[in-house]
Amino acid sequence: MNAVAQTPFRFRDVLPFVVMCVGMFMALLDIQIVASSLQDIGGGLSASRDQIGWVQTAYLIAEIITIPLSGWLTRVFSTRWLFTISATGFTITSLLCALAWNIESMIVFRVLQGFLGASMIPTVFTSSFHYFQGARRVYSAAVIGTIASIAPTLGPVIGGWITDSLDWRWIFYINLIPGAAVAIAVPFLVKIDEPDFSLIRRADYLGIALMAVFLGSLQYVLEEGARWNWFDDEAITTFAVIAAVTGVLFVVRCLASASPVVDLRAFANRNFLLGCVLSFITGVGIFATVYLTPLFLGYVRGYSAWQTGLAVASTGAASLVGTAAYIMLARKFDTRWLMMFGLALFGFGLWSFTFITHDWGSSELFWPQVLRGFPQVFAVAPAVNLGLGSLPPERLKYASGLFNMMRNLGGAIGIAICGTLLNNRTNLHFLRLAENLNSGNTAMQDMLHKTGNRFAGLHGGDALHGHAVALKRLWSLTFREAQVLSFADAFLVIAICFGIGALLVPLMRKVSPPAMPSGDAH
Repeated sequence: MNAVAQTPFRFRDVLPFVVMCVGMFMALLDIQIVASSLQDIGGGLSASRDQIGWVQTAYLIAEIITIPLSGWLTRVFSTRWLFTISATGFTITSLLCALAWNIESMIVFRVLQGFLGASMIPTVFTSSFHYFQGARRVYSAAVIGTIASIAPTLGPVIGGWITDSLDWRWIFYINLIPGAAVAIAVPFLVKIDEPDFSLIRRADYLGIALMAVFLGSLQYVLEEGARWNWFDDEAITTFAVIAAVTGVLFVVRCLASASPVVDLRAFANRNFLLGCVLSFITGVGIFATVYLTPLFLGYVRGYSAWQTGLAVASTGAASLVGTAAYIMLARKFDTRWLMMFGLALFGFGLWSFTFITHDWGSSELFWPQVLRGFPQVFAVAPAVNLGLGSLPPERLKYASGLFNMMRNLGGAIGIAICGTLLNNRTNLHFLRLAENLNSGNTAMQDMLHKTGNRFAGLHGGDALHGHAVALKRLWSLTFREAQVLSFADAFLVIAICFGIGALLVPLMRKVSPPAMPSGDAH
């Protein structure tokens, strides 16, 4: 056992890391906290259905642009002051979001909230390598993995409860006290590195501009594509072309530059490359299932925001149990095999969702959600040490932003794919089910006859009206079953992704993190 592992554990030594984790949790929570409250926000701001989606999209676009820049920003301002600026900006813009007077002001404030708050996420990842050395990195990876997996899951739960109990504006007001506390505490507690303002003069501003346009356009296409039928829409096509062109130019610029804004050369490291791929897959699983489950409960079962929150709460509880199990096992077993187990069990949990029926509620969803929630930390935490831990300390800052971007990008692509699957497969299943609803289907004829007679009796024997009501009821039942089958298809696709991910894990090399002197990581 090395000297670092033998040093007595003192909470005051990791208090700065704990405070920073609070900021990271808030930034991740706010990605999904509006998900179950969009209808209420739209009503409060007199926004149309198309406009209200931008409350979530605007935040995601801003965040995914800023996260890769965090490495460069940390070197310019230092970890202490970048995190302070980020926490302060996030808190102020949360207040502005709560005070928004129309949908336009809300979208502007959500963009600012995403831009300013995003740096808190990757900064925590790199800081963990400073505060936890040697064998203790198991603990930091477990904490980070838990936050990264549970915060998006809890978002709709917390947002739904607050909206139903108080008012939608309080989903932003709740950020004020913890945000202010983090912004005040960080300057006094965090002492990792020093700022280097000379980097501002030497910055690759063309690379930054190309990256911002590329990621912003790509995120727009992914978020809005399914809603507007992808390339049938002129705006989607235009932004897709812009994303493709600027993406190629950005990669060329980064590889040609001596001081690129994003360290794409880190992909030459096998562990980092595979870690990013697996981070992408876990992003697909975490964000897409958080998207699919509330959607099913809302549209198929007709659950309220609070009922939906209660139904999915078992996932968060299982994640906390999984964290304790991971910490215990990671001290005894190779984390590669724990990660393989986590990805496989996560995939199995998603596969169990494929048996979903229209009457599934909290009790039926319990075990599939436990099977999905328990292994989340097993899938996320090892990627931190195996991927980032395999890089030299001086490359961690730039690589961490790229690593975190892959998870968010996976979530965006996963949600986009699921949205498209739900649309296309619902139509396909509806047509297939309708093929069997013909004059030879005695069960259907009996249902139409009984329903028609019942409603005709309620309207003075009007048989024509009763038949029309019966046909409408039949259409609704058929469409509901088509929707349920499309949800099963979406869960199956994600489960297959996790199966592929589990097979990739053995390709990673084992990483034994060295004990690093304080400050070396930065």
